[in-house]
Amino acid sequence: MPESEHSPNPQAQTQTQTRGASSRQVAVVVAFVVAYAALSQYSNSVPDAKGLATSLSIAPLLLVGAILLWRSAHKVVALSIFALVAALLIRYWTVLTEYYEWNDVVQQCGVYAAACIGFGRSLFGGRVPLCTQLSSKLHGPLTPVEIAYTRKATLAWTMFYGLLAVAILVLFFVTSLRVWSLLTNFAVFALIGLMFATDHAIRHRVLPHRPGGILAALRQSLTGSR
Repeated sequence: MPESEHSPNPQAQTQTQTRGASSRQVAVVVAFVVAYAALSQYSNSVPDAKGLATSLSIAPLLLVGAILLWRSAHKVVALSIFALVAALLIRYWTVLTEYYEWNDVVQQCGVYAAACIGFGRSLFGGRVPLCTQLSSKLHGPLTPVEIAYTRKATLAWTMFYGLLAVAILVLFFVTSLRVWSLLTNFAVFALIGLMFATDHAIRHRVLPHRPGGILAALRQSLTGSR
């Protein structure tokens, strides 16, 4: 046989390696999220674990802040801000430990409220709905039927995240911290997964030739595969 039939395709090898590396990164992120949720649930269930609970409650904010500071062009200013924040945390650690659950509820509600605003904002002012944007990146130009569906899907995700933010806030005041933590750390992710599955099932039925949805678009952006 010709030598070309035996030699591997460099481009295919590169794509396979890239997808493998991306899949491992996704697996690491998932493992980190699960571990964080489990530790958060434990710390909110054990009265003597307030220090751990406080650390977990401020960890996401510190991580985001550290990333922003690291990307800053003014390293001296960034380091000064980081040192100031560290000093404030040490100074007011007792207060943070006493009221850490309020930081949790603000973060939980804030994340889903921001998602609601992000989806909802794309429906107004002549903007392209977010689900339409994702589908266009995944499939290319869309038909009028697909555009109409993705607009409705964007509205559905807007309502879903809005109701989720409200439910988390209400449950914080009507249930115990342990139950609330169980719901926000585990049940919420199950609901989001159910929403993804519902979107996929409806899309598969309404648009059989374009079954991909938000989940497919996210998978493509993370792994480079369709």
